[in-house]
Amino acid sequence: MAAKKTGPSTLRGSARARAVTVVVLEALSGEVGTTEAAERLGVSLSRYYQLEAKALGGMLKALEPRTKGPQMTPQRQIQALQAEKHALEKDLRRHQTLLRAAHRSVGLPASKRKASSSKGRGRAKRGSRGKTVLETLRKVPDADAGGSDGKAKRDGNVGGEDRGEPGGA
Repeated sequence: MAAKKTGPSTLRGSARARAVTVVVLEALSGEVGTTEAAERLGVSLSRYYQLEAKALGGMLKALEPRTKGPQMTPQRQIQALQAEKHALEKDLRRHQTLLRAAHRSVGLPASKRKASSSKGRGRAKRGSRGKTVLETLRKVPDADAGGSDGKAKRDGNVGGEDRGEPGGA
């Protein structure tokens, strides 16, 4: 790979810009005075000082160290924020799952979700499959109950105890 050419021969610009650059550099180096530089450019002294400040500002800006790598554009910033949001949502779901597992392991009831503020909109939420199975099992008469209608099982009375007497469990 060939090295880039550098030096005065590679500088590009209009004839006017090159002439102003030459005069400003001559004045800064002390070859000519600022009054003579303004006369050579055909501008007032205050305008010459403006041009000189602009030239020095451009030089400083050009010589600032550049950051390595790709620059952060608004599109890249949006992509980075979306990726961070996705990662945070994934982390949230993971922590919620861990919390539910911890609650189950210590025997706490499942936490109720807050009702959404959208009344009557959206799909109806289905119950859990476990609740459906439990309800179905409670409704089916037990063969071991000796022909009972399953009322004892539905009410939680396994052996027929506690038939409404006070002080029963």
